[in-house]
Amino acid sequence: MTVTEAVATRRSVRQFIDKSVDKAILERVLAKAQRSPSGGNTQPWNAVILTGQPLADLTAKIKAKAATAPLGEAPEYDIYPKDLEGRYEEQRRGIGKAMFNALGLAREDSAGRIGQMMKNWDSFGAPVQLFTYTRKYMGPPQWSDMGMWLQTVMLLLREEGLDSCAQEIWAMYGTYMRELLNIDDDHIFFCGMAIGYRDPDAAVNNFTVPRVDIGQAIRWEGFE
Repeated sequence: MTVTEAVATRRSVRQFIDKSVDKAILERVLAKAQRSPSGGNTQPWNAVILTGQPLADLTAKIKAKAATAPLGEAPEYDIYPKDLEGRYEEQRRGIGKAMFNALGLAREDSAGRIGQMMKNWDSFGAPVQLFTYTRKYMGPPQWSDMGMWLQTVMLLLREEGLDSCAQEIWAMYGTYMRELLNIDDDHIFFCGMAIGYRDPDAAVNNFTVPRVDIGQAIRWEGFE
């Protein structure tokens, strides 16, 4: 698989099939991903990877927490800026609309939409979760480095025939997630990533994910 193919076929998969993931594949992916760039070679990313009973136990605990605090509890950062506007907010709303339309969930079907969002806590059926965190004193450049590492991991997973879904929603309970994962107070929780094999027939994995034309995001100067 070329890099272009990996980029083109990667998407946030929200329904996985019941198939385990070989640890050797993950070790191979993560060893390669260590070549990801980072400012000053700081490599600020850290992760905990769960499967089997440990993941099932954490899932049960976070679902119980979500039942008592559905809007989140002690988040350690804002998942979206409070003043998100313009095309950025339009794009955020647009992808949600596209997903719910693909699932046949009307705007007024609050129960159905909430039920779909709750599937996050079951990792959409994926057998593996990768949880990422870093030191609290790290700044925006190091958070950018974490993003580059996660993207590298996701593309290498595609090379291996695997799929993923990066899930910042876990940060709604950031402090509790650190407790569950035995991460000390010197660190901040970032996100989860569901890993597994996609269900190719699921509607939620097949709707078109729009991207803006590069003319809206890129400015060219000095080119003929």
